[in-house]
Amino acid sequence: MAMPFFTPGKDDPGPDFAELLRRTGTVQPHQAMTIDPTKITHGTTCVAVRYVDGVVMAGDRRATSGNWISNRRIEKVFPADRYSGVAIAGAAGPAVEMVRLFQLQLEHYEKVEGNFLSLEGKANQLSSMIRSNLPAAMQGMAVVPIFAGFDLARGTGRLFQYDITGGRYEEADFTATGSGQMHASTVVKLGWKPAMSRDDTIDLVLRALWEAADEDSATGGPDVIRGIYPIVATITDQGFQTIDEPELVDRFAGLLARLQGGEPG
Repeated sequence: MAMPFFTPGKDDPGPDFAELLRRTGTVQPHQAMTIDPTKITHGTTCVAVRYVDGVVMAGDRRATSGNWISNRRIEKVFPADRYSGVAIAGAAGPAVEMVRLFQLQLEHYEKVEGNFLSLEGKANQLSSMIRSNLPAAMQGMAVVPIFAGFDLARGTGRLFQYDITGGRYEEADFTATGSGQMHASTVVKLGWKPAMSRDDTIDLVLRALWEAADEDSATGGPDVIRGIYPIVATITDQGFQTIDEPELVDRFAGLLARLQGGEPG
C-alpha cells in the first residue's frame, strides 16, 4: 500500500488515526454473521485502584470459551502510552485488536501534534472505539475495558470504566470489570482507604483477584505449578511500570500465610 497524501483542509484527517484508516479504506464495515458465543475466547476479571502516587491496574490470566479454559496465560493489562493503560475484559480477539489500534492512535497523535493527548482525550477516543464495536457486541463479541492513567495536568491518577455502547464513566477511587467484577470490587470496596501506599494497594488488588477466582470459575487464580501470576502495573508520574514476577510471588506467599493464619476470606 502506497503512503497516502492529503491536501491541507477538510480532506486531511490530521491526528485522528481512526479517521485516517477510514479515509484509506483500511477499516471495513461490519458484516452480519452468525457466531457461537461458546466458541469465542473471553478475558475475565480486571481491577484498577487509585493510590497516593497514581493507579494500580491488575488482571488475571485466564481466558475461557464457554465452559472450557482456552488460555491460561492471556495478558489483559497493556500500556496505552507512557502515562496510561488499558485492562480488557470481554471477547479477547476484538479487545486486543482494539488496544493495538488505540496504542497506534495515541502514537500517531503524538507524532503529528508533538505532544501527548490529554487524559480526557484518550478516554474519549477509547469510548468512540468501543461505540464502533457495538454491532459486534450485539453478536456476542462485547469489549468492556478499564482505562486509567496519570493526569500530568492535575498531578493525580484517574480511572474510567465503560459500557458496551461506549458510555464513559469516571470513577473516583476504584473500578473492576469482567465476570468476577462483583467479587473483586466488593473486596476492594471493603479494603480501600484514602491515600493508600503502593504496597498496600498491590496487596489489595491481589486479594481482590484471589477472592474473585475463588467464587468465579472464569477467573484464574495464581498457578504456582505453572508459574502463572496476574499482570499488575502501576501508573505514576514516572510512567507505566509492570510489577516483576518475583515480587508477585512474595506477595501471594504473604497472602496465603495470612489466609492460613485465620484471616477471614
